[in-house]
Amino acid sequence: MEQFELTEQGLRVYAPAKINLTLLISGKRPDGFHGIETLMAKIDWCDELLFEPSQKEGIELVCRGDYWAPSGPDNLIWRAYDLLMQKAGRTVPVKVTLTKNIPAGTGLGSASSDAAAALLGLNRFAGLNQPKEILHDICAALGSDIAFFLYTPLAYCTGRGEKILPIEQKYDFSALLILPNLSVATKDVYKNYRHDESEYKAMSDKINPLIAKKNVDSAAKICANMLQSSCFELYRGLAELKERCEAFCGRRVCLSGSGSAMYILNPDPQQVPSVQSWLKSEFNCESRFVNSNRW
Repeated sequence: MEQFELTEQGLRVYAPAKINLTLLISGKRPDGFHGIETLMAKIDWCDELLFEPSQKEGIELVCRGDYWAPSGPDNLIWRAYDLLMQKAGRTVPVKVTLTKNIPAGTGLGSASSDAAAALLGLNRFAGLNQPKEILHDICAALGSDIAFFLYTPLAYCTGRGEKILPIEQKYDFSALLILPNLSVATKDVYKNYRHDESEYKAMSDKINPLIAKKNVDSAAKICANMLQSSCFELYRGLAELKERCEAFCGRRVCLSGSGSAMYILNPDPQQVPSVQSWLKSEFNCESRFVNSNRW
């Protein structure tokens, strides 16, 4: 599967989810945002956006699929359209059908990926020819982690998440995603977060040299996420799920982003069905086996 696919109806664009292989918080910035240092990787589980000509003015947004998403200006796709049209200096009538396969509030970046895919798709569908620098600036204006999805499958992201250092090195992995039926509000996790400078320094001294050497696997195995304590304080059931799952399978369970999704990196394929069955019976928790994305 490639990211762009021409169909009889129009242009279909796939918007992949991501996991945070590492996530450090460097402290609160003067602008009120928290500084982050995170190694993010795309996975091969995607939302879908279909772009078609429209008889209506502006954007017509239709949302369908397994999970709900707003179909008006609250959707990042709508906002991405507005900002891109402002940059292009014209308005293109377009119908965008979003098929929502990935739940929101899971730390998998689905809404952010949708926004980036909207910019890439609209730029191609309407022949706007806007350079990636312009798309990046729009992403940064829309949200912290959106720009990541414009680049390579693996990247080191800093600042608010909008400063992207693409990692060209190929890193193949698989993961068992653990998907509690719970939507976590990122703003609440950051609001509840209490910074520990000594923890940040210790983690940074351990992880950043590995990333600098492109030793991605060793960095990922540390399973570092400095938002975990804040998330688990607010959602104590997630802490129990993680603890009991680790005891059951004997593997590290890592939180992605601000949660609620967790993952087991490179699980034993023979063990995966029993872990999935256990998650369903003990927690009524869905799960999904995924691989690293190629684009």
